[in-house]
Amino acid sequence: MSVRHGGNLQEAVQRWARPYDQWLDLSTGINPWPWPVPSIPAACWQRLPEERDGLNAAIQQWAGVSSAVGLCPLAGSQAAIQALPRLRPAGRVGVPVPGYQEHGHCWAAAGHQVVALPQQWWSSPLLDTLDVVVSINPNNPTGAYLPVSLLADVRARLAARGGWLVVDEAFLLDSANSVIRHSAAEGLVVLKSLGKFFGLAGLRAGVALGDATLMAALQAALGPWAVSGPARYVMAEALADEHWQTQARARLTTASARLTADLDAVGLASQGTELFRYCPTPAAMAIADQLAAQGIWVRTFDVGDHQPPALRLGLPGSEQQWQRLKQALARLVLSGPSHHSTKVKTAINTEAKR
Repeated sequence: MSVRHGGNLQEAVQRWARPYDQWLDLSTGINPWPWPVPSIPAACWQRLPEERDGLNAAIQQWAGVSSAVGLCPLAGSQAAIQALPRLRPAGRVGVPVPGYQEHGHCWAAAGHQVVALPQQWWSSPLLDTLDVVVSINPNNPTGAYLPVSLLADVRARLAARGGWLVVDEAFLLDSANSVIRHSAAEGLVVLKSLGKFFGLAGLRAGVALGDATLMAALQAALGPWAVSGPARYVMAEALADEHWQTQARARLTTASARLTADLDAVGLASQGTELFRYCPTPAAMAIADQLAAQGIWVRTFDVGDHQPPALRLGLPGSEQQWQRLKQALARLVLSGPSHHSTKVKTAINTEAKR
């Protein structure tokens, strides 16, 4: 089974015959104002990565956890998503749908039975039949949160019978909604990434935190030098930069509100996180095609892999990009001065009848 991701801009280049540098790529939900990477010491390139380089201490300080918590630096949280399913016997694993598809894909590839979690799954008898539950908090792509107290209760129920709760916090910006303060608890795995908030997706850096025994097993499965020396250096420096993090959260919150308003102005109701907006609409594919014809690439979810059909848009990174998106959205509305208040859905339905 192939898994689709955002950022597949080459697909757009080929399909629409538009050069790579003429696209505005809003398909990923990555911070368009990344942490500024400094010069990397030459030794990071010349020596094998060393565990006693201060990274674990930087992670503990950033996460606000004690040395009792197990830490496993990763080449992006994807590394843990792929490795964790091979650390336990085949069982039943609940995954959110919609949700980041790599979770279900990797558990199934390791021989587990993957079960789509229904609405209100935490209060369903289904929970007591599962060996592992994956929670994406906030959800990718819907942006929905589950309360920390609820997840703590779920973890306790699973751990009582040897189960795991895996919480993917790749898109989480604030500590208030994080389960990280419970990460020493048995059967809990928390996945964090520098790809989204820090805007360093190409660095391939992240960390798993949790039960020390389980984290040791994950580290052993990944083997030595799982994260490159340069990535370890950049990760430690970025996590220690609290001033940048505070400013980035404020900037992203403001930008998200702006994107919400621009979408609402053309009749696209949205939800999501500070890093992306999610728009469920039957016209999702038609809207995406109209945006692509104008050189704007967004993430789409069709009925074949997602209910309901939807769009996901990341944040533009410059005023020029903001204006380009706003103008493209306006062109989705029926032309003519008397139609400027007509909503996108009307425009798309009209277009579909031609």
